[in-house]
Amino acid sequence: MPSSISSRGARWRGSRPSWLAPKVLRTEVLAGLVVALALIPEAISFSVIAGVAPSVGLFASFTMAVTTAVVGGRPAMISAATGAVALVIAPLNREHGLGYLIACVVLAGVFQIVLGGLGVAKLMRFVPRGVMVGFVNSLAILVFLAQVPELRDVPWAVYPLVAAGIGLMVLFPRITKAVPAPLVSVAALTVVTVAAGIAVPTVGDRGDLPSALPVPGLPDVPLTVGTLTTIAPYALAMALVGLMESLLTARLVDDLTDTPSDKRRESMGQGVANIVTGFLGGMGGCAVIGQTMINVRVSGARTRLSTFLAGAFLLVLCVVFGPVVSDIPMAALVAVMIMVSVAAFDWHSVAPKTLRRMPAGEIAVMVVTVGCVVATHNLAVGVIVGSLAAMAVFARRVARVVHVEAALAPGGDRVVYTVTGELFFASSDDLVGRFDYAGDPGTVVVDLSGARVWDASSVAALDAVEAKYAQRGKTVEITGLAGESAKLHGALSGELAGGG
Repeated sequence: MPSSISSRGARWRGSRPSWLAPKVLRTEVLAGLVVALALIPEAISFSVIAGVAPSVGLFASFTMAVTTAVVGGRPAMISAATGAVALVIAPLNREHGLGYLIACVVLAGVFQIVLGGLGVAKLMRFVPRGVMVGFVNSLAILVFLAQVPELRDVPWAVYPLVAAGIGLMVLFPRITKAVPAPLVSVAALTVVTVAAGIAVPTVGDRGDLPSALPVPGLPDVPLTVGTLTTIAPYALAMALVGLMESLLTARLVDDLTDTPSDKRRESMGQGVANIVTGFLGGMGGCAVIGQTMINVRVSGARTRLSTFLAGAFLLVLCVVFGPVVSDIPMAALVAVMIMVSVAAFDWHSVAPKTLRRMPAGEIAVMVVTVGCVVATHNLAVGVIVGSLAAMAVFARRVARVVHVEAALAPGGDRVVYTVTGELFFASSDDLVGRFDYAGDPGTVVVDLSGARVWDASSVAALDAVEAKYAQRGKTVEITGLAGESAKLHGALSGELAGGG
């Protein structure tokens, strides 16, 4: 009997979830608690940006985290109320009220489910490395800049408290890593300020915490076409911004943890979370990279449990321990976020050694991305502009590698032009000027066996070459086309206007 019990216990231990292992469980629980503490002031700040009560942002952070922990595609990633979403929906709330904002959140969730089902996550493969590095660095800069107002026009005691908090987070891991250093720092500074009666700004100064659980309900708006047309543009913008930030954050966590994630599931999971959030009266949200970095890089969390507990602890801290949480000095949370910004920044990307070796175009893309994000405080704008800049750099670089070499055949009655490289809109115009229309003999061969035709612009350019020779009574033979290039040329040649 004892042996059978032992074998059953061994089988259970082998099949139980990884997060039930004591060491992992402790890490996940403590990570969730640290993230919950860091979410409170930010959720309140984003509520102010959106023009809603603090409870609306706090409830959103709770429901987004708990829901994505179950249905999301990236374990350990934190979703909550975010500044980017708040900026998108703030005008709608100002002009039409909270009911329309809630309806917008629900519709945005529907859009995200549809976009996720259509495979929008696959577009993330087109975000180049320079944009990703710029995304990470600009986020670190924004996290740091967000702490600057907390250090202006404050009692002098705030500065030594912030310094002490940073010092604790640097030194405490050298003693033990069993307890996250940010949690120790927050607890220690709170005890010191309360016990010593030090008057500094606290979490409670940012707004009242909710004292009751969220209640499900329908948005208080008329169910008309007019309502739909009013909220649809905001909902689509919110859906796109939310998906972009969430998928980029998921990709970053993939790299940090060296594990894959299901981007399609994450896209649809964000939609489900926003629908749930809307029906519970929250302002919606998406992945938050700052708190995700606290969870993954600083605290070492790796499973869905930390994400779920971050939301659960947030609600418990607000509803049950509101008076205690209200006494946490903002200096403690500022110290945590400063350390997060330092850890998040990719210092290797700006090292002189790296910059000397990096192509100028790659550096420009990173700088453009960072500049746009910092200027607009909108990560989505930076990623879009940075990606467009990367495309322009790539197109310019590829257009330069098209080569045309002419060789006169024995007898001088024909010339063979050998074209190599990628023919597309950026290189096709240059191609037309590479031929000696007046000086060439009567027969011209254009050998494209080393080239590839990508678009209608290239076909139009080849038609223009033939037309220019035809005007001089000369014939052109285009050879070497194969596969898709041959199909495209066959389908479009002679059908495009303006060839001559």
